[in-house]
Amino acid sequence: MSLPPRESAEVALTAAAPGDSASGDMVVLGKVVDAYGIRGALRVHPFADDPAAWAKLPVWRIGREGEAPENWREVRVLRARLHSGVVVADLEGVVGRSAAEALHGALVGVPRAGLPPTADDEFYWADLIGLEVVNTRDEVLGRVLGLIETGANDVLRVGQPGVTNLAAEKLLPFVAAVVLEVDVPAGRVRVDWEADW
Repeated sequence: MSLPPRESAEVALTAAAPGDSASGDMVVLGKVVDAYGIRGALRVHPFADDPAAWAKLPVWRIGREGEAPENWREVRVLRARLHSGVVVADLEGVVGRSAAEALHGALVGVPRAGLPPTADDEFYWADLIGLEVVNTRDEVLGRVLGLIETGANDVLRVGQPGVTNLAAEKLLPFVAAVVLEVDVPAGRVRVDWEADW
């Protein structure tokens, strides 16, 4: 199983709920972490796979965590390239280091409709957040709260929304042996995982 462009799981909760067309279905691709140089370029930490591909998008949306996606500002990408694990981008209207520094912490995203469709076994992280997780015994384990990127595979964070007790969360590897079926339209993920694990 694979997950093409993925965004920060924490950010996805505030940026767009699955199937929430009123939110604008914004998919967060990265976060501005710093200015780059003195002319206004930005250093963007990528949350998405293949940042070289999404860096080629002609338009991004810029917003802040918790801000309604329909209020995010559309900006034209003048130039974007990979450099030392980040995307260095020049955006229209961002001139000078001070303007770039003012965007520190801003999120970079695109409307869901602007992204390419996924293959049958691929999912955007935003599509998984909030799905109910059930095991082979039809026991509800919780909902997908987020995802964690590891070197080997991605990991589903499963628990009850609004519960901040980390001990109550289950961490399930997003691999075919554990995740048996993802049914986004039905809002469900079926897993081979016991409730008491």
